[in-house]
Amino acid sequence: MEPVNAAIIYYSTTGVVHALAEAAAEGAAEAGARVRLRKVAETAPPHTVGAHPEWARHVRDTADVTEAAHDDLEWADVVLFGTPTRFGNPASQLRAFIDTTGPLWFRGGLADKVYSAFTASNSAHGGQESTLLALANTFYHWGGVIVPPGYTDPVQFTMGNPYGTSHVAGTGAPGDVPLEAARHQARRAVGTAAALKAGRGASHIGGQSGPTR
Repeated sequence: MEPVNAAIIYYSTTGVVHALAEAAAEGAAEAGARVRLRKVAETAPPHTVGAHPEWARHVRDTADVTEAAHDDLEWADVVLFGTPTRFGNPASQLRAFIDTTGPLWFRGGLADKVYSAFTASNSAHGGQESTLLALANTFYHWGGVIVPPGYTDPVQFTMGNPYGTSHVAGTGAPGDVPLEAARHQARRAVGTAAALKAGRGASHIGGQSGPTR
């Protein structure tokens, strides 16, 4: 069977979600996937970005990260989206990318893929779960297979969010627990996508044959 294609598509303002995305990419690769790490385009005005040194620095530091395109979604068997919380919702930059996918959705190009998501907020709780649930609403419309981490690994009982990896950015950069949680979430999503891909391949090989009744 061909390897699973995994796209990690994210938006990050100061680098926290970027760090989680890199860990997710590592986990997907550990699970045997071919991985594309993609950022979405920055839509904030340059003067707004420039007024915040950490934001401007992160834009410079990730200048070499390829921007996400519809081709990445078409290519992928599994997609993990990462975003900061914005009043309990995904960041507008990620939503702006998602909102361009109508034509791809309309022709069925987003259906039957595995989707999962991760996030960060500045304060504890801070809308983390509602942000992930808001992204799930999109996955429902796409006809996706939603794969959360749940409590399927010991790290989840420490990280604590069954909806998806999350981190409190106000405590600093992600440490070992959220980074390992992101790796686990990606491994789990890739494993599910691999099982679905294998099952579809077996069904195709089998064709219409089967026991007569």
